[in-house]
Amino acid sequence: MTTKSAANCAVPTGGEQRHSLIDALRGFALAGVLLVNLGTFTQYDFLESAARLALPTAGFDAFARMAIQVVAENKAITLFSLLFGLGFSLQMERAAANGRDGLGLFRRRIAVLGLFGLLHCYLLWWGDILLIYALMALVLMLFRKASDRVLLAGGLLIALVLPPLLQPWLDAALSAQAAEEVMAATNLAAFGSPSYMVAMRQNAVFANWAWLSYWGVFFFVAGRFLLGYWAGRRRLLQDPAAHRVQLQRLCAWGLAVGIAITALDEADVLQASPAASAGWQFCLRVLRRIGPLALATGYAASFALLYQRERWRWLQVLAPVGRMALSNYLVQTLACTGIFYGFGLGIGPRYGYAGWLLAWAVLFGAQVAFSHWWLARFRFGPMEWLWRSLTYARPQPMRRSAVG
Repeated sequence: MTTKSAANCAVPTGGEQRHSLIDALRGFALAGVLLVNLGTFTQYDFLESAARLALPTAGFDAFARMAIQVVAENKAITLFSLLFGLGFSLQMERAAANGRDGLGLFRRRIAVLGLFGLLHCYLLWWGDILLIYALMALVLMLFRKASDRVLLAGGLLIALVLPPLLQPWLDAALSAQAAEEVMAATNLAAFGSPSYMVAMRQNAVFANWAWLSYWGVFFFVAGRFLLGYWAGRRRLLQDPAAHRVQLQRLCAWGLAVGIAITALDEADVLQASPAASAGWQFCLRVLRRIGPLALATGYAASFALLYQRERWRWLQVLAPVGRMALSNYLVQTLACTGIFYGFGLGIGPRYGYAGWLLAWAVLFGAQVAFSHWWLARFRFGPMEWLWRSLTYARPQPMRRSAVG
């Protein structure tokens, strides 16, 4: 059977084929992603220091800001990216088991995801990650047949070494970019406007600016994709009981190294002075990148270990959220822009981190409840259904009663 004809015979993954642990961990990661993204959704991140200090919640904000930065910033998206790479491993594994190549189907999936990302980025929110995921999925395809050793080494090299190595040259090349402070002030005015068109014009401008200024995200994502692919190949989360010892080591080392580096970074110990040698500055930049990756690895291993214990089975409540991750991610954008942007309720950053955390608790809690309700009746989340239907070029059976 040719690749094309085999792909035409492919069918979507049914619920019985899914891994509850992986779905639950994805739901956990999505909670962290929302928590971090609320910084720009509320526009708090665009405020100047004086404006932040003038908020009535300023005292609480200082503590909450550090807590979220330490616990979730760059860690939640690390988890999400690792799981995307692991998902690629699952897809290739299923395709091989059915005698298919699987790459053609994956290309179509990624093309549709890229379309979703493009629309999301330029019609709703500049901080979209879907388009970046679609582009960096090319790296996964290039490394599809690489050995486990190459995946591990390549992932670490791309995630930790290449960005600090290229940073001096790329930052110099992009020096003509508008200053971040200028863009932040413009964003604050535009996103607070009651006009959707005004907000989206600036959204497009800032999205284009961010693609260049935040160039490191491409290496961040691509490296983690390869590491997640390596973990999937080793079946660390598909069969956690068989890898308990390795997970315990990843948990211990990940948390220890991650907490230590994060503490040093928060204390500004890892900030090199301008007079430091280029070699020393490079080493510190690498070290700062190790912290989030190590801590997120510790989170994943801890979650997997706890998930196997009876008293922690309540973590299963997150699995439906993870199964509908695409739908929930996009709903987060719709809800948050509707609440905080000027063309919606226009709440903005006026309530500081108190409003930020309240919105997170209410919105994510609602998503947990809705995901359970929806998946009790339907096979896929709404956007997951559309994604699959476009990928397979035919409508997929949606209601559970339609499954034979």
